[in-house]
Amino acid sequence: MATQTLKKMKKTLNLLLISSIILVTACGPSEEEKAAKEQARLDSIAAVEKAIQDSIAAAEAAAAAEQALKDSIAAANQKMLEDSLANLSGKLKGIQQKAKEQKAKEEKTKKEYEQQSKGKG
Repeated sequence: MATQTLKKMKKTLNLLLISSIILVTACGPSEEEKAAKEQARLDSIAAVEKAIQDSIAAAEAAAAAEQALKDSIAAANQKMLEDSLANLSGKLKGIQQKAKEQKAKEEKTKKEYEQQSKGKG
């Protein structure tokens, strides 16, 4: 009787073990679920890499815009300097012309005075 009970217990344990193996295998993720999970991981990596590339492109665009602004400011400053120099040059020529005219006027007045002085003397 002990051997019969032992045989029944072995059968029961074997049945229980096989059932447990089947149950564990059945409850695990299917190949589709594994593939979907792997694809989600790859998609996530791709999204991060794209975000990095977009960030780099945005930084490069910002640097180019900043350089363009600096170039524009430098060009404006150069133009302003050239305009100021041209303006000052024009004013200087005007002052020089007035000085020549004034000098000529003084020379004329001096000659007239000398002629008048000779005529009285």
